[in-house]
Amino acid sequence: MGLPTLETERLILRPWSLDDIDALHQIWTDPQVRRYLWDDEVISSQRVAAAVEDGVAAANRNGVGLWCVLPKPASALAGFCGFRYIDDASEIELLYGLLPDYWGQGLATEAARAALAYGFDAALFTRVYVRTDVPNRASVRVMERLGMKFERETRLAARSTLIYSLTRRPRRSITCADDARCPAEIPAPG
Repeated sequence: MGLPTLETERLILRPWSLDDIDALHQIWTDPQVRRYLWDDEVISSQRVAAAVEDGVAAANRNGVGLWCVLPKPASALAGFCGFRYIDDASEIELLYGLLPDYWGQGLATEAARAALAYGFDAALFTRVYVRTDVPNRASVRVMERLGMKFERETRLAARSTLIYSLTRRPRRSITCADDARCPAEIPAPG
């Protein structure tokens, strides 16, 4: 199945490949990035390789995977964005992260919006979750800009964690007296 390359006004999102292991390792070991992404653990290149291999395999198997985020014109990796199954369950988690040089420009929101549009349009899921550490206010702002709703606060890996979700609005059929002037479906309210 695999993932397509996505393009936004300022970004190119291309599917992960095994060639991205070194670049993702540099991103994931950046002290400011790993603070919230890897619970401040400096991960090995072998762990990155395993994550990328798993991500590529999942994308090829079922279309749920991750993209490299590159600012236009495409050059060095700025970060990553995409989806994974939560703890091997059927629930989907949206992940995103950028190097500090790209923070505060709306790029995480832009990348996440493109990924969500693809995921919903391709019917990969109807509901998606995002989890972040409580102090990660920048990530919470991204979630809120995406229209996500706060679900709950919980503890994961001994850290207070916020969970947000977004559900695709269902469409409902309506019946009209004059079918010629009535659409077959309209978006559900709200």
